[in-house]
Amino acid sequence: MQEKGTISIHTENIFPIIKKFLYSDNEIFLRELVSNAVDATQKVKRLASLGQYNKDLGNLKVSISFDEAKKTITVSDNGIGMTGEEIKKYINQIAFSGATEFMEKFKEAKDANEIIGRFGLGFYSAFMVADKVEIETLSYQDGAEPVRWICDGSTEFEISEGTRTHRGTDVILYINPESEEFLNQYKLQEILDKYCKFLPVPIMFGTKTEQEPDGEDAEGKPKYKSVEVDNIINNTSPIWTKAPGELSDEDYLNFYKELYPLSEDPLFWIHLNVDYPFNLTGVLYFPKVKNDFDLQRNKIKLFSRQVFITDEVKDIVPEFLMLLHGVIDSPDIPLNVSRSFLQADSNVKKINSYITKKVADKLAELFRKDRKSYEEKWNDIGLFVKYGMISEEKFYEKAKDFALLTNTKNEYYTLEEYREKVKETQTDKDGNCVYLYTNDPAKQDSFIQAANKKGYDVLLMNSPIDNHFINQLEHKLEKTSLKRVDADVIDKLITKEENLTHELTEEEASKIKQIFEKAISKPNMTVEVEGLHAEALPVTITMDEFMRRMKDMARMGGGAMNFYGSLPDNYKVAINGNHKLVGRILNTENEETQTQLAKQAFDLALLSQGMLTGADLTEFVNRSVSLI
Repeated sequence: MQEKGTISIHTENIFPIIKKFLYSDNEIFLRELVSNAVDATQKVKRLASLGQYNKDLGNLKVSISFDEAKKTITVSDNGIGMTGEEIKKYINQIAFSGATEFMEKFKEAKDANEIIGRFGLGFYSAFMVADKVEIETLSYQDGAEPVRWICDGSTEFEISEGTRTHRGTDVILYINPESEEFLNQYKLQEILDKYCKFLPVPIMFGTKTEQEPDGEDAEGKPKYKSVEVDNIINNTSPIWTKAPGELSDEDYLNFYKELYPLSEDPLFWIHLNVDYPFNLTGVLYFPKVKNDFDLQRNKIKLFSRQVFITDEVKDIVPEFLMLLHGVIDSPDIPLNVSRSFLQADSNVKKINSYITKKVADKLAELFRKDRKSYEEKWNDIGLFVKYGMISEEKFYEKAKDFALLTNTKNEYYTLEEYREKVKETQTDKDGNCVYLYTNDPAKQDSFIQAANKKGYDVLLMNSPIDNHFINQLEHKLEKTSLKRVDADVIDKLITKEENLTHELTEEEASKIKQIFEKAISKPNMTVEVEGLHAEALPVTITMDEFMRRMKDMARMGGGAMNFYGSLPDNYKVAINGNHKLVGRILNTENEETQTQLAKQAFDLALLSQGMLTGADLTEFVNRSVSLI
């Protein structure tokens, strides 16, 4: 039996496209071939379970081997096998309606996955790395004859009598000179670890040495001998394929270590398991995020029937959940998934919503069951929760009940609890409740103390996204504003009915202002004389809340905010007209002493803001010694 023919693809351009355009993604050839072999193995197992195959299944497995001298890679299985007719149907006739349609669709494709997925080219990805591909196969069907198929990368093929004596298929790749990097044990192991680590059928690659009993020695002690055995490289039953009731905490933690060997233990996890209206299993772990906002991403691995697809899951998992770790497996997502598919597919959108709900429900449950433990974890999960509230309206609606605000005394409050705590003391004359916050308690300590003296509470807002979270709270909470504790003098941060005034005459106020303007050498400093409490600092330096917030957001986000980021820093220098030092400066006739005292008071204000550095700090120290 021998037959020659032409592959029905209706275009001569298919193989150059596979070889050259897909070159950057050429490692997926191994994923495709191993996945096909696993499918063939599972099919014969299924036929046996249905009573349609009654012979011995044997030890079902997929083996990968390579021969550096012959420049071949072989993927073998003992699965369902193929007849000659099936090879013609499944291998030769790629379902293209014509060259024109193919080339038009191909132009729109963004990557190798999309092309292979769209055009059924899984097997043909072998030609990304091979000059010639050979198939040796024997079908499970009674009376089937072994078949050999060979193709040299042109559209011509040859089918002849095969040599295989047992059920299954060998796919032999004759590697081209440009792809000889794959004729390497470590390279192949790396790809298999990436794509095939959790396949449901044992994957064999290479051998390993084990000790076997070998009788006894002269003293009657057991002897052992070293034997070479097949090396199974995959875990065929990862925890996401099991029911939660079968698993212990140790199982979840061990699996986490398997995925991320160098990471700290996670805080907790969610086991996903749904079969309607879509199929989805998986385990999502909450890592210790803290303020490490960027380095944690792309840690969720997406699988389809235990075959790894990608760790770029942005369109399947909501943006804010990208900080989680773990695995998601859905057979409703095709193996050769493309970004455009993910963005358009209705199942993907449902999965996205389902995961958001499951995460919110888990957090709500933890908060209700053990609030103390939840508070202890807040420093690790707070960033993630706030990110979710900012980016997902549905998540905000659920999270507002378990999101926590932390103050400088390390106390935790829900949004509702905090409003109850401060509304009496921190409501201004217009009926707005003012939340004060700090992003640097050490640097802003004098401002925090001034607020505490008036009975005000100060929140800690020092995560990378708190600028955005603050804006959202103002948008969501009725008649509420947030002000950084150093955005103005304390009496002006929360304006009450009583208006303090200074006791200086108009002439004295003008004179003290001139003295300070002369003493201050820094640009972009506006001097104002204020009526403050006598015990408040003689000089306070602040930046307007709106401007500072815009500049902080510009540093984070850019875009339209760049305008604010390009503006110089402008500060207000508030002179306390009721402070004793102001009176002393006015009563000093020596102009040089006036300037020295004014500089000293100004530098003390800079120092309290962490703004006194370099030569200015040295001058301040020397002046302090001189004044003493």
